[in-house]
Amino acid sequence: MSSHPTARQREVLDYISRHRSRHGVPPTVREIQQHFGFASPNAAASHLKALGRKGLLHRTPGAARTLTVPGDRRRDVSGIPVFGDIPAGFPDEREQRAEGCVYADLESFGIRRTARTFALRARGDSMTGAHILDGDIVVMELREPNHGNIVAALLDGETTLKRYLVRNNRPFLRAENPAYPDLIPARELVIQGVMIALFRKPKDSGRQIEP
Repeated sequence: MSSHPTARQREVLDYISRHRSRHGVPPTVREIQQHFGFASPNAAASHLKALGRKGLLHRTPGAARTLTVPGDRRRDVSGIPVFGDIPAGFPDEREQRAEGCVYADLESFGIRRTARTFALRARGDSMTGAHILDGDIVVMELREPNHGNIVAALLDGETTLKRYLVRNNRPFLRAENPAYPDLIPARELVIQGVMIALFRKPKDSGRQIEP
């Protein structure tokens, strides 16, 4: 197979590069279909597969919006799913809901592309001492916490965002606001994720939350 793109494939590559420059993320397969008027998403996917076989397009399997054109100066931008709110205040029993993705250049945050990540929107003022404000998006990694990490936790059946501490071999949670008491588990403490990044006003900073 020739490594040179056809005229249509070159148009697809150019569109992907322009979309990344304009929006900060590459287009979806459906967006490519709609832009070129293809009859189905399969037609767009076929072009992407052909470009991949020719080494003209890279894509990370199982990850959203990771199309990259070799030679593009922009770094890879990946989608991190946002699973609703988490109290940065007193714990509560509200059920989390998936609401879309936040897009970011993982490399700039020192996040491994293989990391298992998700994001939550902080609510409340208990973590202001750690510069986490109401409405901020916190990115969490699924891993075991270390003493001093900020974590999303299930404390006796209720969720909260706090700092994880260990004293006398017993873990507990602490707010970064003196108005809130330490939280000592009566029955269980399950760490759901360890905070690894913070997004503030994502729309203003060029990062996007999309369904």
